[in-house]
Amino acid sequence: MLTAIVRKTFSVPPLGCNCSIIGDPVTKQAIVVDPGGAHERILHEVHQLGLTVTHILHTHAHFDHFLASGEMKKATGATICLHQNDLDLWKNLELQCRMFGVAYVPVPMPDYWLKDEEKLLVGEVSAVALHTPGHTPGSMSFHFPSENIVLAGDTLFRGSIGRTDLWGGDFDAIERSIRERLYTLKDATIVVTGHGPETEIGVEKETNQFIRIWRRGFFFFFHFSRKISLRSESGGIRLN
Repeated sequence: MLTAIVRKTFSVPPLGCNCSIIGDPVTKQAIVVDPGGAHERILHEVHQLGLTVTHILHTHAHFDHFLASGEMKKATGATICLHQNDLDLWKNLELQCRMFGVAYVPVPMPDYWLKDEEKLLVGEVSAVALHTPGHTPGSMSFHFPSENIVLAGDTLFRGSIGRTDLWGGDFDAIERSIRERLYTLKDATIVVTGHGPETEIGVEKETNQFIRIWRRGFFFFFHFSRKISLRSESGGIRLN
């Protein structure tokens, strides 16, 4: 019989990154995904849940997803994990902080390079690491099939997608990642986004304003509306 995971997700400063604690209720082992800041808060939540952190996973190497990683490692000894394609971003974390006027908190190099389709175990809880580049070259998503949950980082948001105008961003790549890696998951899969509210795969396939899967009949309506809108651009009602 499968045991439900322990999960707590909450936003942390400086930019409201969603940090997730995922734990096995039997072994009490846990991972922390994207500790973007406020390490005291994260450690408090881990303690309240009665868990022991063994790994720190990063969906990507932007500064707002890592600022508590160094302090978390000091406190727990956990293994820091990242996809190697984000190594250059990781090496420039201090520069990223300076560009955004955020104080840099030193963080060590990753201990382990994540691989696409790699199986991850949190005690007896199983997940799969999915390489979903586009927002950054090494962006990762973490899928927990038995729980119908995917932690998508800044690849997919409710009604939107991650930026591709920052270093290493690639719109074609993020579109492929979403269509081929995320939209192929079950429609009922809960998407824990990198910022903002959660959503579901099925909802985004139908309604995401950037990348959606068309239902029969809706494709024509959308394009017909767009033509009306373009023709009325000089005046009148816009429908887009």
